[in-house]
Amino acid sequence: MIDSHCHLDHEPLLTDLANVIQRSKDVGIEKLLTISTSFESFSKVKELINRDEMIYGTIGIHPHESSTNIITSKQIIDNLNENSKIIGIGETGLDFYYNNSDIEKQIASFKEHIEASIKTNTPLIVHSRDAEKETFKILNSYKNEKIKILMHCFTGSKEFSEKLLTLNAYFSASGIITFKNAIDLQETFKSIPMDNILIETDSPFLAPVPKRGKKNEPSFIDFTASKLAEIKNISKQELIKKTTNNFNKLFFN
Repeated sequence: MIDSHCHLDHEPLLTDLANVIQRSKDVGIEKLLTISTSFESFSKVKELINRDEMIYGTIGIHPHESSTNIITSKQIIDNLNENSKIIGIGETGLDFYYNNSDIEKQIASFKEHIEASIKTNTPLIVHSRDAEKETFKILNSYKNEKIKILMHCFTGSKEFSEKLLTLNAYFSASGIITFKNAIDLQETFKSIPMDNILIETDSPFLAPVPKRGKKNEPSFIDFTASKLAEIKNISKQELIKKTTNNFNKLFFN
């Protein structure tokens, strides 16, 4: 298994990292992708990727941070070139639910990340909340560039997923798919081709059932994998093999 999106720089994961890593290995995880959300976060990510061979990282600014963390495509590319274990760009995107950052600055930051992704052929990790129309409009405007798109913690509509599939996007399922009230999302993932699906924890957030309400960690991805296999009507072993291959195809091909 591969946890395609976690935040190892957040507590309680950071101070318990040795045990978090061991529990990850115990359930069969072979790679952890820890995600940058700000300049401060990225400085921690650069340290974390040296803590264990299974840990990889990204460079990016979360939409919540885009008003105070202004980044250019050149800065992103320079940081990518510094370390081969920085394998993704993001998380970036649009969040109109909280509006923690100015909308125009979110859009400008998103475009800088996209430009860096195009120039380096590096996967773009996209956060989208209450911004389906705007997110697709921006991504679709670059459709001829064949961006490697990963929709992180996808909770969007089926219609949104169908539009994104025209861009050959990948969709990462989080613990939310295990929630009792996530019927629509489960139906959406049922319709997404298996070739386009990854799994993640977004830990320490969004712990899956039966750990809901607790601090999430990468090893809990096992519960998400079980539920997704049930939704896709395939064996858990097949689900794990496929999502692992999809991750490696997206990030290492």
